[in-house]
Amino acid sequence: MTDVALLPPAASSIAARTDALFYTLVGVSAAVALLLATLAVVFCVRYRRGSRADRSRPPTDARGLEWTWTIVPMLAFVGLFAWAARDYARLTRPPADALPVYVVAKQWVWTLQHADGRREIDQLHVPLGKPVRLLMTSQDVIHSFYVPAFRIKQDVLPGRYTAIWFRPTKAGTYHLLCAEYCGTDHASMAGGVVVMPPERYSRWLAEGDRSVGMARQGQALFRERGCVGCHDARATVHAPDLRNIFGRRVFTQDGRSVVADETYLRDSILEPAKDVVAGYEPVMPSFAGQLSEQDLMALIQYLRSDLNDGGRQAPAARTPEPGTP
Repeated sequence: MTDVALLPPAASSIAARTDALFYTLVGVSAAVALLLATLAVVFCVRYRRGSRADRSRPPTDARGLEWTWTIVPMLAFVGLFAWAARDYARLTRPPADALPVYVVAKQWVWTLQHADGRREIDQLHVPLGKPVRLLMTSQDVIHSFYVPAFRIKQDVLPGRYTAIWFRPTKAGTYHLLCAEYCGTDHASMAGGVVVMPPERYSRWLAEGDRSVGMARQGQALFRERGCVGCHDARATVHAPDLRNIFGRRVFTQDGRSVVADETYLRDSILEPAKDVVAGYEPVMPSFAGQLSEQDLMALIQYLRSDLNDGGRQAPAARTPEPGTP
């Protein structure tokens, strides 16, 4: 006899909490529905036409009952909201030691690249028990990165970055799906996440081409595109110093301050006039249409890496959620 599970296997650190919230919501909803159905049946039977129920002194108010059915559901809803909000907030704050993986979605494949430069298509290898942070963008339309066993789903949008993280807790291979209709072959945009013991993951990683990591690729692009001619500390052009820029707070000409995270750096490359640093002129040209998404991610990895002036790698900055300006 085949076992039928209500949910896929729970294989990440957040999965158990997500399942507990889901079952609680189902349980509360079922209890309320059962209570209302039971009361409806009881009242229909007791107060049916011709019954002997006493109708001589109907109540004129029921303050206690009104307060109860107002306050109890409100407290239940607020409690469930706080529980869900706390779990959701955890998904937006990855640990500082999370392994970065860069994801570019396009019709109809997932392309993934590790920080050491190793690339994958429709498959992601990760170490067991280690946090992994995904920085994602789309090359064409809206996609959605969905791993049911990890209980994570994040929209992947063209023209901007979104991020999510997870910590796998069980070795194995798990379905990777696109949960947003993205065109004719949407159903075929699938793959797998392979969770391996750390030692096996290290061996797998070593089998790839480690000669050119993403930071090295970004460093080469930084020089080839002439960025060093303006942003180097010894340059004659008056441009912001980008050494250890990642994670710093930047003040703009219009009086705002922004954190130099991945989204800020991407916008600064493609739309340099959007957030001009205070004290500098908007003279930087736009590189829109000249760099691929992989090039942009390599440049960002360089700007946040040890290669950028040999400083300590900055901790992962929070990436704005979809809908955040």
